[in-house]
Amino acid sequence: MHSLVRKARTMTCLYLRHALTHTKNAHFYANVPKPSSASPRLFSGIPGLICTPGVRAFCTALTGAAGSRAAVLGQTMESHDSVSYLTQREAAEIDEILMGPLGFSVDQLMELAGLSVATSIAEVYKPSEHARVLTICGPGNNGGDGLVAARHLHHFGYKPYVCYPKRTAKPLYTGLVTQLESLSIPFLSVEDLKSDLSEDFDIVIDAMFGFSFHGAPRPPFDDLIQRLITSHNHEQAGQKKSVTVSIDIPSGWHVEEGDVDGKGIKPDMLVSLTAPKLCAKKFSGPHHFLGGRFVPPAIAEKYKLHLPPYPGTSMCVRIGKPPKVDISALRENYISPEFLEEQVDEDPIVQFRKWFDDALAAGLREPNAMALSTVGKDGKPSSRMVLLKGVDKDGFVWYTNYESQKAHELSENPHASILFFWDYLNRQVRVEGSVQKVSDEESEQYFHSRPRGSQIGALASKQSMVVPGRHVLLQEYKELEQKFADGGLVPKPKNWGGYRLTPQLFEFWQGQPSRLHDRLRYLPHEINGQRAWKVERLAP
Repeated sequence: MHSLVRKARTMTCLYLRHALTHTKNAHFYANVPKPSSASPRLFSGIPGLICTPGVRAFCTALTGAAGSRAAVLGQTMESHDSVSYLTQREAAEIDEILMGPLGFSVDQLMELAGLSVATSIAEVYKPSEHARVLTICGPGNNGGDGLVAARHLHHFGYKPYVCYPKRTAKPLYTGLVTQLESLSIPFLSVEDLKSDLSEDFDIVIDAMFGFSFHGAPRPPFDDLIQRLITSHNHEQAGQKKSVTVSIDIPSGWHVEEGDVDGKGIKPDMLVSLTAPKLCAKKFSGPHHFLGGRFVPPAIAEKYKLHLPPYPGTSMCVRIGKPPKVDISALRENYISPEFLEEQVDEDPIVQFRKWFDDALAAGLREPNAMALSTVGKDGKPSSRMVLLKGVDKDGFVWYTNYESQKAHELSENPHASILFFWDYLNRQVRVEGSVQKVSDEESEQYFHSRPRGSQIGALASKQSMVVPGRHVLLQEYKELEQKFADGGLVPKPKNWGGYRLTPQLFEFWQGQPSRLHDRLRYLPHEINGQRAWKVERLAP
């Protein structure tokens, strides 16, 4: 069940990240008088979402332990000097433009902001380790963002709770409350909360005040802010603490000057929306994300905004310094359905296809990617990622240059191992066997099924040979492209074709809690003169 939740979360995050960016600023200004240059108003604007898109390497992400998942998927981190920061007035003006000439509505922006916050959290803090999330919502748009974030976190597999002491009676907010109540998300009063929030919650979302708030926080928010500060002090004392996530502006901070007296909230994560506000320069936590991918070129040009690119379909990007992570502390406690002997197919190829279909259904990127390991006559192993291009009763097929390093090693030792790893399913499949070239006819047929650019690229590249620089490859490609510009058939290189690994061993691995993983190995044996497979369990 948990693996299904994670699959859904992976696919949802891709969608969520798409919508994250333009949310907050607009929702406030639909209901509040426009700020004048003399008396700017602070409330909540479209947060400049700060997510880590590619942070999933050891983490995604995301990307896990101290944000490992989120840490490896991320793009290049942007320094404080290279990212633009907004003043309070600029943030307010951008909100007005978004909600005026650009046609954004408050609920659109709030939905995008809350989604970006939820996605940022999912990139760093996995529900298996940080399930209990308390969202403390203020009366304005920042609070609305928190309500939206709580709804999305519920669908991501977290257990959200909401503290919303000063509710707004407007339909947008009452509708959000109704949505949360329909999901049976508990609403807690201030009196329900312990003075030490870390006792009951793994994550606390600070959605009290945004960039349009000014003045000193009044009850009960002053007390709630103090509880978050107390939680941080627990960490300094070596005690268990909950993670604090602030939306756009840490509540109680000055929008431009930050934590003026040094006694305010010290969030672990800040999710800036649209663009970070000046106070974000004072943020010293490990996770700073930017969201608000809706910023159009006209606004970027007008305000001379320099913002990091969002990778792929992601709606958030990590900015600032990367977190310091103790590699030895990176670990994941896998939670998966049991993988039992009586459940597996007697034919390992059929079992592989079942798992491969699961990887396809989960929407994993390149589920046909496999690590190919070969060993030459010198006995030194080498590995690289290749793409599976066919599987049937005879084995696994891939294509390459017959003069590459792996091809030379296979000519010296025609045995290899391939390994598939499907992260969000907690699964691996290892296959060992002998390797032979496929027929010329099979290679020819596959070659001409490839995109024309890939065909020309195969002609241009003398794989594994030393070249003076990339310009040499590009020049060779350009000349070949011109040579075949008439659309004629691109000939398959004589030194290019496929290999087939004939399996002699399979191992199916399913991650389980406490490192008690399921490992089922298939080995060939004979029954009444017929080749069959026996299944045996290996200790993890």
